[in-house]
Amino acid sequence: MEELLLAWFGRNGRDLPWRTTRDPYAILVSEVMSQQTQVERVVPRWRCWLDRWPTIEELAAAPAGEVIREWQGLGYNRRALSLHRAAQQVAAHGWPDDLTELPGVGLYTADAVACFAFGRPVLPVDVNVRRVSERTGLSFSPAAAQGLMDLGKTVCLARLPRCEICPLAQACPSRGRRFEPSRRQGPFEGSFRQRRSAALRAVLAGSRPDDKEALASLARDGLVRLDGEAVSLPE
Repeated sequence: MEELLLAWFGRNGRDLPWRTTRDPYAILVSEVMSQQTQVERVVPRWRCWLDRWPTIEELAAAPAGEVIREWQGLGYNRRALSLHRAAQQVAAHGWPDDLTELPGVGLYTADAVACFAFGRPVLPVDVNVRRVSERTGLSFSPAAAQGLMDLGKTVCLARLPRCEICPLAQACPSRGRRFEPSRRQGPFEGSFRQRRSAALRAVLAGSRPDDKEALASLARDGLVRLDGEAVSLPE
């Protein structure tokens, strides 16, 4: 069945720019940016990021405030700080064998970088890979990782899978089933996340936000610095 998946992927795989490189830094940036952000939004931002900081050493040397500023629009700004700290650790000590030692790098991201950059025999399991594997009951090798990701993203959808065009449908025990919607995150509008985002935008614009709770939360995460009444981006 893996051969069918790979043949399908050869015809239908998404054209993503980080799939043409084995640079672990470029792949790490793509994976961190893609967490909770649509890939269509990530592609142009990934290119701009690498234009500005082409190497992990250049990112490591950048001021944290500039990294946060460049990240704006991608959401979940703590990811920017984690990526910056990971770059500093790699620049100082090299890539660790256990990539989860890097700030902000969990098991999936570590496995993705290990597989796509370093060629290690590990299958990175994101939500799409897990869905296809669980529904089909099949095991796949690391060579099928990107095919599984694209199949889960475009065909084996969470609620209404498109079984009629799935290359694995013939042997899939879940063929024709419909699924309950998964639990979604609460709306952004009116949330504390929105307040934090507005407060950070105010700091980026050079003003002090009135929302003290949001400001204190940003400071705890290292996204802003508080010095009495003064507020600034980290250096």
